[in-house]
Amino acid sequence: MERIISHFTDDDLYKFTMCCAVIDNFPRARVRYSFTDRDGTRYPAGFAEALLEQIALLETLVITDEEIAFMKRSCPYIPHWFYNYLKGYRFNRRWVTASQDEEGHLTVDFEGSWADTILLEVKVLAIISELYYRMTGQTGHLDYGDFYRRSRLKARRLLEAGCIFSDLGTRRRASFEAEDTAVRALKDEAAAESHTGRFVGTSNVYLAMKYGLTPIGTMAHEFVSAIGGMYGPQMANHIAMNSWRQTFRGALGTYLYDTFGWEIFSLNFSEDFANLFKGLRIDSGDNREQLQKIVDKYRSLGIDPRTKQVIFSNALDTDRAIEIQSYAREWCQPSFGIGTHFTNDFEGIRPLNIVIKLTAARITEAWPFYNDTCKLSEDDGKHTGKPEVIARFQAALNRKA
Repeated sequence: MERIISHFTDDDLYKFTMCCAVIDNFPRARVRYSFTDRDGTRYPAGFAEALLEQIALLETLVITDEEIAFMKRSCPYIPHWFYNYLKGYRFNRRWVTASQDEEGHLTVDFEGSWADTILLEVKVLAIISELYYRMTGQTGHLDYGDFYRRSRLKARRLLEAGCIFSDLGTRRRASFEAEDTAVRALKDEAAAESHTGRFVGTSNVYLAMKYGLTPIGTMAHEFVSAIGGMYGPQMANHIAMNSWRQTFRGALGTYLYDTFGWEIFSLNFSEDFANLFKGLRIDSGDNREQLQKIVDKYRSLGIDPRTKQVIFSNALDTDRAIEIQSYAREWCQPSFGIGTHFTNDFEGIRPLNIVIKLTAARITEAWPFYNDTCKLSEDDGKHTGKPEVIARFQAALNRKA
């Protein structure tokens, strides 16, 4: 079988930064993850077996000296001891189980050391996405020439509108070639002429290296979610921000706040954290409403919100980013992380609505039990986890169901 993932750093930067923080702060933690297809897609017969074959191929991936040298140059906030860990890192197929029911619905689960399994999520999602299009015969119809031209047009519109933006599209891309083409097009358009906007890079570390770009990213919900499982959701953000400070000493200062909702985060977001972190990322909820909450919080702490960065990343496309830019620039320093719209926008192709979320954690391997956890979205109907766990966390946080 032709392998889908051929490079160790064909992955989002935030997986590496979180892995580093996990080793530094929670080296003995163990976790479980589960796959969710929000559209209930029926996958072709034999898909689970083909997926497991692709995961087995990951076992031969080894980070190269070139990749390490690039990350050292581009990511000076990552301590050098972490690269010794990556040199010895090997994927293991035994961390993963996958199966299908009679209707073709897919089940995928991970379990193992958090420091090990954390590097599976993005790669497995990218494999599932590309494998689905291969096995349903859709990859032969992808017009990459037209895709390149349309990607440049997207970039031109964003740049002319003054948007600062990056590619975050690895997880649900149509193929590796699609993301490669998109990143090349975005870079070419940004270099073609001067604009008030900027294309600042890509979350994909390998493509950042290939095209001489900055790898973009900080953290994901799983960091806070796992801590919430181990210690409870009330203080999970506080522990997460302290842990992040412990590892990165003020670098990587954009915090993803909505794992358990705005209200509990706001209670944990004291003046010292507000000054430490350079900004926040909005990934769910109404963008205007979330921005207003952020502005009001900074002002309540005596901080001018116009000095702070707010990254918008909630299912963006070009039109939505430009619309947000028109009003957000008066309140903060807006920027945009755009994913599937950049890497899976082909006529006749339906992007998969898939995620892999951390569902349970235990503090050390010596503990005989896991604590379930979840993710509470600011969007109605997008909570992730077992219904009873979601209800328990909402009750603990005094949130309405």
